[in-house]
Amino acid sequence: MEPHRLTREQARRIIVRAQLLEADRPGDVVEVAEQIGTIKIDPTAVIVPSEQTIPWTRIGWGYEPGQLTKAVENDRQLFEYAGGFYPASMLSLMRVRMRERPVRESTAAWLEANAAFRSDLLARLRADGPLLAADIPDTAAVPAGNDSGWYSDNQVPRMLDLLERLGEVAVVGRAGRLRRWDIAERARGPEPKGPGYDEAGSLLDERRLQGAGLARQKSSWSGVGMAGEPAVVEGSAWKWRVDPRALETLDDDPGGRVAILSPYDGMLVDRPRLVEAFDFTYKLEQFVPKPQRVYGYFAHPILCGDRFIGLLDAALDKPKEHLVVTAVHELVPWEAEEHEMVAAEIRDLGEWLGATVRGLD
Repeated sequence: MEPHRLTREQARRIIVRAQLLEADRPGDVVEVAEQIGTIKIDPTAVIVPSEQTIPWTRIGWGYEPGQLTKAVENDRQLFEYAGGFYPASMLSLMRVRMRERPVRESTAAWLEANAAFRSDLLARLRADGPLLAADIPDTAAVPAGNDSGWYSDNQVPRMLDLLERLGEVAVVGRAGRLRRWDIAERARGPEPKGPGYDEAGSLLDERRLQGAGLARQKSSWSGVGMAGEPAVVEGSAWKWRVDPRALETLDDDPGGRVAILSPYDGMLVDRPRLVEAFDFTYKLEQFVPKPQRVYGYFAHPILCGDRFIGLLDAALDKPKEHLVVTAVHELVPWEAEEHEMVAAEIRDLGEWLGATVRGLD
């Protein structure tokens, strides 16, 4: 089919709307997850962990942290998987992909060498689950390498993470930041019937495009494959894919607003798209040596309407009484109204946290 032709402004509007960052706000955390697809989990809490910042950025004052826990553990409208919260409507498709997930040769060899450990772990969960990783004995015969530094010498967390990706175990809740594990068939129900591996993959590509709105086709950053319809964007040589539902509301204009985004927000994942569509280059400086940082350890990008205009370098102090603003960096010259809007959003963030803002004025 003939590709849709979009201006850069239209492209940005589609992306911002797909990420629920326009003036119209969603009603609850389930609605957020249903639209954007994934709420990223990360323990870094310079201000507040990403799984709380992401809903608040969309919903605003109508969001309370307990709503996420309730949706996951009580109502089962969301589920945790591989570092993110997903809507239950995606579960059956994801389980199809899990059970046929290919593994690297080295991983397959480690699983084979630890077949008894795998059986022991599953038997323990089946008999006594849900359990924390610390409740499961490490009976591994062969340890895995730890070049990444993410794992301790205990092989239980590594085996659990791998079996989660293969659909054999599942996270069913948390004790603080610690995950509670159970066997998948008890946590999720029987294996789903339905589409095959490839069809499930295509349907998941469509869900990812729904959350992206507009993305480069076959990009590993976006994972949308060939979902949606072809598009070209003014001034861009890329081949784009656009969600046709986003085109239906392209002329609607609910207005823009200021949004302070967690560095792990899904809006920021596709770094090349940020440059191409928004002319915004973002580098998380969390792992950059302090003398080389420009904007701060965990600077939060500031979106105003459909433009990234600055970054917020701030942190919640240990008593959680003050949101301390180190700097508000302006990427472009701000107008007086933009100063007021950004300041108001920072104060709202502080009040939502129950903290007094310091260093803003």
